Amino acid sequence: QVQLVESGGGLVQAGGSLRLSCLASGGSFSSYAMGWFRQAAGKEREFVAAISWSGGRTYYADSVKGRFTISRDNAKNTVYVQMNSLKPEDTAVYYCAASALPESEGSSWAETYDYWGQGTQVTVSS
Repeated sequence: QVQLVESGGGLVQAGGSLRLSCLASGGSFSSYAMGWFRQAAGKEREFVAAISWSGGRTYYADSVKGRFTISRDNAKNTVYVQMNSLKPEDTAVYYCAASALPESEGSSWAETYDYWGQGTQVTVSS
């Protein structure tokens, strides 16, 4: 059973930066496609970014393209998302997710991911 634990959330002013981390345990991390999603209060969960098992391919939602960067370190069983130029509308609980299926790579559908973390809160003040 894969366990995912996010960290790095917090309160930041608009225009600031945060880096979220997601540490995986209990599985073969280097073979998983990974993704980040977020859910704002009263809204549905939405795709943020995804990365292939090797880290060589990345995918982004239009709303974060050019501001967020997803990366992974397979030696550390960790996936990251660097968030720059943060906006109040980025405020949400951020979740990382993992899929063992190669065809899930880059998927923006939450249903395609098998494992989820508990989430970390990001609040951007104006």
